[in-house]
Amino acid sequence: MGFETCGPNEVMVVSGCCHSGSTFIPGGRVFVWPLIQKLQRLSLNTMTLQIDSPNVYTQLGVAISVTGIAQVKIQGSSKEMMESACELFLGKSERDIERVALETLEGHQRAIMGNMTVEEIYKDRKKFSKAVFEVASSDLVNMGICVVSYTLKDIRDDRGYLKYLGMAQTATVKRDARMGEAEARMEAGIREANAEEKRMAARYTTDIDIAKSQRDFELKNAAYDMEIQTKKAQSDLAYELQAAKTKQAIKEEDMQVKVIERTQQIQLQEQEITRRERELEATVRKPADAEKYRLEKLAEANRTRVILEAEAEAEAIKVKGEAEAFAVEAKAKAEAEQMAKKADAWKDYQDAAMVDMILETLPKVAAEISAPLCSAKKITMVSSGKGEVGAAKLSGEVLTLMEKMPHVVENLTGINITKNIKAATRR
Repeated sequence: MGFETCGPNEVMVVSGCCHSGSTFIPGGRVFVWPLIQKLQRLSLNTMTLQIDSPNVYTQLGVAISVTGIAQVKIQGSSKEMMESACELFLGKSERDIERVALETLEGHQRAIMGNMTVEEIYKDRKKFSKAVFEVASSDLVNMGICVVSYTLKDIRDDRGYLKYLGMAQTATVKRDARMGEAEARMEAGIREANAEEKRMAARYTTDIDIAKSQRDFELKNAAYDMEIQTKKAQSDLAYELQAAKTKQAIKEEDMQVKVIERTQQIQLQEQEITRRERELEATVRKPADAEKYRLEKLAEANRTRVILEAEAEAEAIKVKGEAEAFAVEAKAKAEAEQMAKKADAWKDYQDAAMVDMILETLPKVAAEISAPLCSAKKITMVSSGKGEVGAAKLSGEVLTLMEKMPHVVENLTGINITKNIKAATRR
């Protein structure tokens, strides 16, 4: 075994060694020794019972059927009731407990029905339920069972007694209702007529009062309108007068402002004239005087420089003229000597001199020959495929022309350049 526990809806009953009597533990735990102690459980759940009592004769001999609903449970807070419940129900199922409680309640319900009339049960259900609850509770408490509540659910009969009883009551109620309705209608008609009379009188009185009020309102409104128009006319005239005065005051103020502004403008113009005079003095006159002095000094310096430069230039021209004259004289003497020497040389070497002059001239002739080629922008060459092409062709053409030059010179001058060059080489 060991420790055992249970919830709040049941009770544990421990009996055996170490206990003079049974121990009750509702909703808790307990230690149980195996073999020498015994543990039993008893449910504390609420049980709902439907109690049917069919065809029970009431006090006046009318048979009716009644159905009641009761909630019962084993009371776990009282030790005496727990002991009674354990003696009767320990080891039994919950259904067995419900059956015992149901039979007990059903017997008490029948007993109460036999002591009351149908009308009492039908009209005062609360009295019937209270009687069954009290009688059943006093009996079931000895079993350890507590009646939580009891309610009469249904009343019925097979012969229509309740129906006729209800019909008679319904007829009485309907009669009273019709009488009350007629009386209410009559009273309502009287009250309605009186109310209509009072309403019409009140309406006429109200119409008269409304007409009087309307007349008074229109009279007062006309008086108010006349007063308002008068006040408005006065106000308009006063406004126009005040506006004229205000405009005149504004014009005067405006003239004063313009006079002040004009005075200030004159003062500003005078101050501006003074400022400009000072500015002219500072920026024009003094700088002009300084510039005049500077220009005078520059003019004087330029005049001195021009005089000196003229003197230096005259001296230089004089020296240059003398140098050029000397150079011309020296050059003339040198050229004369050179021409004399050339003349002497030509006397001794007529052909050689001629050859020398021709050789000096040949490069110029070659340049003149090649000049058209140099100035050409585009050259188109046509080849038959047997000779040179391109730049080599051009240079070859120039050289060919140069080779023909000695023959041309010989034809023109009668001098054989090749022969004379060879003769000069042998010497």
